[in-house]
Amino acid sequence: MEQHTQASLTKEEVKAQELLGEKEPDSKLRTYTGPLGQITTILFLVWAVFQVYANTLGTIDVMALRTWHLFFLLGFTFLLFPTYAKENRSRALPPVWDLALLALTIFTFAYLLKNYTVIAKRGGYMLTLDLVIAAIALLLIFEGGRRACKNLAILGLVFFLYNFLGRFIPGELGHVGFSLKRVLNHMIWGSQGIFGVGIGVSATYIFLFVLFGSYLKYSGFSQFINDIALTLVGRTAGGPAKVAVLASALLGMINGSAIANVATTGTITIPMMKKTGYKKEFAAAVEAVASTGGQFAPPIMGAVGFVMAEFMGVSYTTVLLAACIPAFLYYLTLLFAVHFEAKRLGLSGLSKENIPVALEVIKKQGHLVLPLVVLIALLSFGFTPLFAAVVSIFATILASWLRKETRMTWSIIVQATVEGSRSAISVGMSCAIIGVIIGTVSLTGLGLNFGYIILRVVGEGQLYLGGFMVMLMSIVLGMGVPGVAAYVIVSTVSVPVLIQAGAIPMAAHMFCLIYACLSNITPPVAMSSYVASGIADSDQTKTSLIAVKLGLTGFILPFFFLNNPILLLGTVANTPLLLTIRAILTSSIGVIVLSAGLQGYLFSRLNIIERALLVIAGLLFIETNLFTDIIALLLLGTIIVIQYIQKKSRNKEN
Repeated sequence: MEQHTQASLTKEEVKAQELLGEKEPDSKLRTYTGPLGQITTILFLVWAVFQVYANTLGTIDVMALRTWHLFFLLGFTFLLFPTYAKENRSRALPPVWDLALLALTIFTFAYLLKNYTVIAKRGGYMLTLDLVIAAIALLLIFEGGRRACKNLAILGLVFFLYNFLGRFIPGELGHVGFSLKRVLNHMIWGSQGIFGVGIGVSATYIFLFVLFGSYLKYSGFSQFINDIALTLVGRTAGGPAKVAVLASALLGMINGSAIANVATTGTITIPMMKKTGYKKEFAAAVEAVASTGGQFAPPIMGAVGFVMAEFMGVSYTTVLLAACIPAFLYYLTLLFAVHFEAKRLGLSGLSKENIPVALEVIKKQGHLVLPLVVLIALLSFGFTPLFAAVVSIFATILASWLRKETRMTWSIIVQATVEGSRSAISVGMSCAIIGVIIGTVSLTGLGLNFGYIILRVVGEGQLYLGGFMVMLMSIVLGMGVPGVAAYVIVSTVSVPVLIQAGAIPMAAHMFCLIYACLSNITPPVAMSSYVASGIADSDQTKTSLIAVKLGLTGFILPFFFLNNPILLLGTVANTPLLLTIRAILTSSIGVIVLSAGLQGYLFSRLNIIERALLVIAGLLFIETNLFTDIIALLLLGTIIVIQYIQKKSRNKEN
């Protein structure tokens, strides 16, 4: 079947990658011919089996798991990622220097695995050889990061140098300075540097859920999502754009990569939108915004939710509930934005012959949703996310066997495993570099110092002003970084600032998560927008600006729940049910009204004054206050009456 094969890149995808200046992982990796290609496949299978075993049935300790995981990451990086961007990617053997790096990696990590416990029993006393090995490991990690995630590696190097150069910085951002021995000990042999939380989440949640997403793809789940979206909204005004929104939302929450989601669904949905009549910049922006929101959309949240739960020490169900309403409002805004744009342009939906029959889709492909049902059920019954992910992977295979048309054969299972493992390399190396950043922050106290500076500038209790500063910082730190990695970086520095300014922990974490994800559509480094722009052959800057407008609810909403977290379900104790329902209802109306004002259409075209009033009304609706709701109703009612009178007068003239 078509979904069981890895199609070669289309011209549009290649063009998108060229515009990015950095290709997607699968197109970026070397391929090997002959026996080495088969050996590479076997190594990927071994890695996947090891990760599944270690996270469920194994008795391996945490630090050993993280060390093994980073060993595999570096080994595959040197084996598959080319040294230079223009290097020939089809080879019979790796270059000599990469073989040397592989050998050095094996020696270094064998030493780390053998001596970590020994050094702990020594009380942390370092021998000269221990420090040399630590230095080699750090150099290997930076070289791997340079190949797999160049921009983040540069950021990590800046943070690393801060450990030594911070002594020359005056004021509170400076520090007394640290010796090379102290830095190497902290980064490699400690638990707060390279082998800290960054590589920890990569070795557990990220790898397993990326693998799960790959299995879903090869089972035919992606095609099922597209078909079911077509049956739901394909025939409505601007149907293809709504299909893009729904399909990208459902797929984005699984794969956790907005860029990969754009490349996967955008090559189908963007041409459909352009053919329907949408401008190419608008079509690209819709796909970019829809793909980005999947990273904070339940039930999977691209694995970020599990990381957040671990950071906060709460159950995943708590995080899932808190994310439900922000994600719902984000996509409700986008759906109505494309609807109003379609109405404004006079666009129709797809013809009946291009829409699959809903009952037929459910009959032929409905069984493919069983793995998600299994995942949610296991999480609801209190099983760990890691166990639930592994069981769901096997459930995907079993579900595909329920019909001959979707059956995953052995070759397809191997291909899904290899692709899932390959996809985890770039994110995993990003997490390794993040370890340098987190290690620097913890060693130098940079996060606390930065937080104190912000609090002193904005003043105590100035939650919104502090939130604005954190928003800017989150967007900057999240630029060009995968969603999970961006959240880990941002939360390390920003969450303490918001909590000290008066926000509750859940609101602070969700605030940082949303803005870290939205950096994918925020100029000047709007990676998702640039990929979509390349596919649509549109102007990058215009596409990014339209994407920001379409995703405006995502930029606005966090400020509303920062001070009044009623929209984060389950975070405010003893909240009356009716008050929660009213808040959800009025916020939903608010984002619809906001979309109408931004797109310039409600029941007919709006003038500039009507648009401004609707934007104000939308913001007042989102604020969960009875007084603001009444004012918003009056404004909305006034616009509706004006629209009705104008429409009636036009009908008389005609």
